Amino acid sequence: MSHNTFGHLFRVTTFGESHGPALGCVVDGCPPRIPLDAADIQAELDRRRPGQSRFTTQRQEPDEVRILSGVFADDRTGGQVTTGTPIALAIDNLDQRSKDYAAIRDSYRPGHADYTYDAKYGVRDYRGGGRSSARETAARVAAGAIARKIVPGIAVRGAVVRIGRHELDRTRWDWDEVARNPLFCPDAVAAVEWAEYLDGIRKAGSSIGAVIEIVAENVPAGLGAPIYGKLDAELAGALMSINAVKGVEIGDGFAAAALEGAENADEMRPGNEGTPRFLANHAGGILGGISTGQPIVVRFAVKPTSSILQPRASVDRTGAAVEVVTKGRHDPCVGIRAVPVGEAMVACVLADHYLRHRAQTGDG
Repeated sequence: MSHNTFGHLFRVTTFGESHGPALGCVVDGCPPRIPLDAADIQAELDRRRPGQSRFTTQRQEPDEVRILSGVFADDRTGGQVTTGTPIALAIDNLDQRSKDYAAIRDSYRPGHADYTYDAKYGVRDYRGGGRSSARETAARVAAGAIARKIVPGIAVRGAVVRIGRHELDRTRWDWDEVARNPLFCPDAVAAVEWAEYLDGIRKAGSSIGAVIEIVAENVPAGLGAPIYGKLDAELAGALMSINAVKGVEIGDGFAAAALEGAENADEMRPGNEGTPRFLANHAGGILGGISTGQPIVVRFAVKPTSSILQPRASVDRTGAAVEVVTKGRHDPCVGIRAVPVGEAMVACVLADHYLRHRAQTGDG
């Protein structure tokens, strides 16, 4: 299986399976002399870690990261810093329960990658899905923690803006609220309503989807390249690579199709130091595939978790009809823990484009 690496100058290769001994990543292309300790990475992993509320899988994983290479510390560096060589990170799996999947070892779970992996490779890891499991995203979050350190002053934040048909009230948006509830919701009132709704979904043995919004601020103008290196295209590709993501939009996205040209154009006026001041941001901070200097705004839709307790019609490896009930510990809304994953992917793409821009133009 190839295609486990993404990025150009800032390159990330992930490895490991859901029920294997460990998973992790190798980050190549990180510049030298950047302060980096395990605690920097652990802080982001703790936000994604399972088992922190009744709304996520109850698999208990500490997700403690180990830095295996690519850093160095002595009295001349003033602390541990990157060396410019590949940074290898490892995260042990400690709470696998493979026996939960024994009943479906020969059956394909509807909505999962079971059939497609088997059709392509002739073999699949039925224990939680192997590489197709959302467990793989822990390595992405670890890489994203490093990426955040590369673009000076960058801030990447995410929030859940919709669960099922339930949306939040944007007039009550409070970034600080995201850390105060287990749903990554920036609206305190909606968080309470969503919790009640999710309790019903969970008790029914079902699941529901979500929409996540990521906002990147202090991104310099000029990142991205015309035609085939567009920043928005690569952001969309990175977010679509996350498990269960079925749609991505930049700025107003699909809503822009309902606007007239006079409404959609982000008008400009003279700003400070010769840079324009934008009067709106329908474009989501990207024009012509290149960042404008405005906040970059992206949203992605996550489908309902396919592993549910309700019986679903399917077939087994012989083609016989079966009913599948997926036991085990699963997220009733996998979109909740997708927030730090989406942040990480956006940070990785921006770090890669920042280094590419610096290499091509000398700026940065």
